[in-house]
Amino acid sequence: MSSTRQGSASGLPARFDRVYYTPDDLAGWSDESELGFPGTYPYARGIYPTHYRGRLWTMRQYAGFGTSAESNARYHELLAHGATGLSVAFDLPTQLGLDSDEPLACGEVGRVGVAIDSVEDMEALFQGIPLDRVSTSMTINATAPILLAMYFTVAEQQGVSLAKLAGTVQNDILKEYIARGTYIYPVRPALRLVTDVFEFCRDRAPEWNTISVSGYHIREAGSTAVQEVAFTLADAIAYVRAAAERGLAVDEVAPRISFFLSAHNSVLEEVAKFRAARRLWARIMREDFKATNPRSWMFRFHTQTAGSTLTAQQPEVNIVRVALQALAAVLGGTQSLHTNAWDEALALPTEESALLALRTQQILACEAGVANSADPLGGSYYVETLTNEIEQGARDYLAKIDASGGVLHAIESGFIQGEIQQAAYEYQRNIETGDRVVVGVNRYAGGEAAQPTLLHIDPVIEQEQVQRLRQLRARRNANAVKEALDGVESAARDSENLMPPILNAVKTRATVGEISAAMRRVFGEFRKSTQI
Repeated sequence: MSSTRQGSASGLPARFDRVYYTPDDLAGWSDESELGFPGTYPYARGIYPTHYRGRLWTMRQYAGFGTSAESNARYHELLAHGATGLSVAFDLPTQLGLDSDEPLACGEVGRVGVAIDSVEDMEALFQGIPLDRVSTSMTINATAPILLAMYFTVAEQQGVSLAKLAGTVQNDILKEYIARGTYIYPVRPALRLVTDVFEFCRDRAPEWNTISVSGYHIREAGSTAVQEVAFTLADAIAYVRAAAERGLAVDEVAPRISFFLSAHNSVLEEVAKFRAARRLWARIMREDFKATNPRSWMFRFHTQTAGSTLTAQQPEVNIVRVALQALAAVLGGTQSLHTNAWDEALALPTEESALLALRTQQILACEAGVANSADPLGGSYYVETLTNEIEQGARDYLAKIDASGGVLHAIESGFIQGEIQQAAYEYQRNIETGDRVVVGVNRYAGGEAAQPTLLHIDPVIEQEQVQRLRQLRARRNANAVKEALDGVESAARDSENLMPPILNAVKTRATVGEISAAMRRVFGEFRKSTQI
């Protein structure tokens, strides 16, 4: 690998290994059709004419650990220090539809996110936070309809109309089969649940973003930048087609689709990636799906800095990595941003490190000057060439996936997973050979800092959560819960939308595990050997 391109993870051809670029690299390129103006099709320069001069990106810090009360305190702290949106991390049992007292949940309660068993936990999570004035993103997939129903119930208890709620539920189940693994049901019933959320929110919560199609986890699994764009858009295309099969028009669904991408270390390459994804999605929606609403063409995306690039060695150096990755996201035109804390390679962030991560965004917004102009790198020979090449590379992948029978078949056959695994292998091999430098790991490894103070999750939290859950079961109306769960199971057996019976079950104090189990009895569980 040439030193001029060291650190790249794009998967681009070797011809991008040059010292400088000229107009010859853009032969046939049209400023009018490829670039245009901010806020105009194909949105290479951004989806809003005034960009950040009209409104800064949402500073949405991802947080959640232990109990709802502890996470609530962290949320209030972040909001008090200038965060403008919340992003909820759930623990693994919640993600997998298991209650905190399930044997499989032992040791995982509250570890990588907040434990949510019932709507009472959700009430505590948002205690004192006005849901009509705060935008909330929830990183939840297999149990997304249940957690969304709990959030809606809390909003109603606050007197907030669902029509006024702003936020996003990730609800992206396909990437779980590709890259992450927190799935429950086989793919087709899981897709049904995704479209149930689409349909319900169209009618009841029209401002809510019903899916955030995640390339972030695909990139964290080891994909290249090109693969991140390609596989993310392939999943999004599958969701639009599934919605169409349900009878939802493209212009009813697409305006509520948002995206979630990663920001890695190669700053200009990442800027080009964001621009390419935005332009390619606009073209797919207008040209292939014949969407007529301009909002359907807009690639609105949240960005998180790359957790996989953080190092346990010399962890304070991660502060610099995060700042550069955040810069790439801002230069690329993100709509919201989470900056990782420097200590996240070792543990969940402390309050101090989380605050420093937020301050990183605020410095970019207020001191760096990069928010003054839309797409300030637009027109650069290098950036435009990279943008074109990433878009074309993604198109090539989309063509292969379509020719093979679509994204479901590409997942079933292992094609997508295999491509990511090969990219991850090559990335790691280059680190081990020294062709890719990671500061503090395979070069400049001296000067280890003292072990930092880390966030510690007290094991007693799990015991207390289990005790609260058992007390809830003892005092609620058992007959009402059983009747509501029977309603969920009955709805799962036919074609009716599952969101209303799930909402009803949530209000009786049925738990995440109980509602998930009602659907498991009908849908079964996904196994890797199971045919999709």
